[in-house]
Amino acid sequence: MTQHAPLIIDVAGLRLHADDRRRLLHPLVGGIILFARNWRDRAQLSALCEEIKAVDENLLICVDHEGGRVQRFRTDGFTHLPPMRALGEIWLQEGGMPGAHAMEATNAATACGYVLGAELRACGVDLSFTPVLDLDYGESSVIGDRAFSRDARVTALLAKSLMQGLLQSGMANCGKHFPGHGFVKADSHVDIPVDRRSLKAILADDAAPYHWLNTSLTSVMPAHVIYPKVDARPAGFSTKWLNGILRGQLGFGGAIFSDDLSMAGARLIDGQEVSYSEAAVAALNAGCDMVLLCNQSVDGGAAVDDLINGLTEAQLKGRWQPEEASEARRLALLPKTPMPDWDALMVQPAYMHALGLIP
Repeated sequence: MTQHAPLIIDVAGLRLHADDRRRLLHPLVGGIILFARNWRDRAQLSALCEEIKAVDENLLICVDHEGGRVQRFRTDGFTHLPPMRALGEIWLQEGGMPGAHAMEATNAATACGYVLGAELRACGVDLSFTPVLDLDYGESSVIGDRAFSRDARVTALLAKSLMQGLLQSGMANCGKHFPGHGFVKADSHVDIPVDRRSLKAILADDAAPYHWLNTSLTSVMPAHVIYPKVDARPAGFSTKWLNGILRGQLGFGGAIFSDDLSMAGARLIDGQEVSYSEAAVAALNAGCDMVLLCNQSVDGGAAVDDLINGLTEAQLKGRWQPEEASEARRLALLPKTPMPDWDALMVQPAYMHALGLIP
């Protein structure tokens, strides 16, 4: 039977406990997502990542670490990275030779990606869910300054530059939130956003970076947003969006993560309230390779156990079947080079040069 470990879960504290190890040893668990509550200092974070890898070296250790207001680790030497809008603002500066500030902005984006990836990797983290490819329409509070620009072309070029920096550090990337979360005002953490634009309008603008970057993106995270002129389901639960459009039409071949299944935008599918395991099955059957359940370990982790047990039952009853290609895409996200030593990184010429380019 093909093995596939699609579940990305979290842990409650600063170190692993017996229940954490039990869950991480389950064959359906393929990774972990870290939060600020899992951070005290670099030594503790490094020890936690070592504990995780001691359970299984192929567990994927992930974090939302974009810069600006979404940066989980901010002290004990971690560089305070700017919000991505700051890079878009450099691009738009006037004066100087035509295009000069565009080149300055892309150079700064590469520097941000390198510093972001190198610092995380030096502590044992494998992947950050970045870059944000949503466009900044000025209406979404949950996206806001996390976006590079309103212009899809500027967004794509700055994101590609950031991903080049991540690549230099040995880290993969994750473009989010496909096909675009920036147009809607509602926050999918607490609501179910609906974007009523046509597929043609979305493909021409918000989703364009995914087409232009289909040779650079290693993973993608779809939005918990409903686009009713395309599908009644949110994008992350829609085979039309994931297999038909993202993979078929836009040519993306990497891994697809669901967004957090505990968000409000993931709890209602086809008008029916669903459990976490039902949402996981729907996302995996729609085309996701991995599904995330976040912040459910803090009260004992009953919801995490329910998800693991529910997906196990779904597999046994044939409601979901593992795919070898999905597991290969998960494993491809693991770093291919050894993690750097933090102290050596601090005096590395490339790292020191990159620090000087960050706005």
